[in-house]
Amino acid sequence: MTAECNSIFIEEIVEFLNYFFVVERFAASERGGVYLPSLRPVRRLGLALEPGLQLQKWANSQNLDALFLHRPWKLETEQIPPEIGVISYHLPFDECLTMGFNPRLAQVLNMSNLEVLGEKQNRAIGMIGEIPTQSFTHLCSCVTQVFGGQEQVHPPIDNDVTRIAVVGAMTDALVHEAAARDIDVYITGQLRQPALAAMRESKMGAIAIGHRRSEVWGLRTLAGVLRERWFSLEVVTFR
Repeated sequence: MTAECNSIFIEEIVEFLNYFFVVERFAASERGGVYLPSLRPVRRLGLALEPGLQLQKWANSQNLDALFLHRPWKLETEQIPPEIGVISYHLPFDECLTMGFNPRLAQVLNMSNLEVLGEKQNRAIGMIGEIPTQSFTHLCSCVTQVFGGQEQVHPPIDNDVTRIAVVGAMTDALVHEAAARDIDVYITGQLRQPALAAMRESKMGAIAIGHRRSEVWGLRTLAGVLRERWFSLEVVTFR
């Protein structure tokens, strides 16, 4: 088999990610894909959240052929080596690989019997699932191990936790819906002030991991997905 047949090109990666993220669910302007085209074969792919001075130094040192950016809008072409292709997915990445209906995260948290919690434009905002009975302290420890930390914690009335919600937003309506569906702990990116009154009224606990931590978890997961798809692709993640 020729080297050309084994080569990976940016369009192939985008085709795969379009399928992985199910981009047809999103408006055309939000689907993502190729941000800066390149004809260069991709042997080393870098993953990062956004442009910046540190990313520029990192990209120059990593001998990259292409770059994945979650938020590419402030990227200037002189910030990356020449002929580097750039891929970008924003909303599809957030909804598939951070807080929301995220089956890969559900596996990590030992969630089963998944159900949808909340919808926006016919897409799930969050998920509900059962977990092995454990204390709130144990769940907090697990979440910290998964995401590398947490920002805020609101203990539940009852210490035993069997049902949790992982949600990409926190509103009064979502909190009330979770409480009505017997959720013990509500896990999200940030505890939103308008919804805290509803949280206090319920018996639920809450864990806010921080939006950036959820994105970093998504990048690490995406790196694994890409390595599973292409044996020869070297994937490096900027932290």
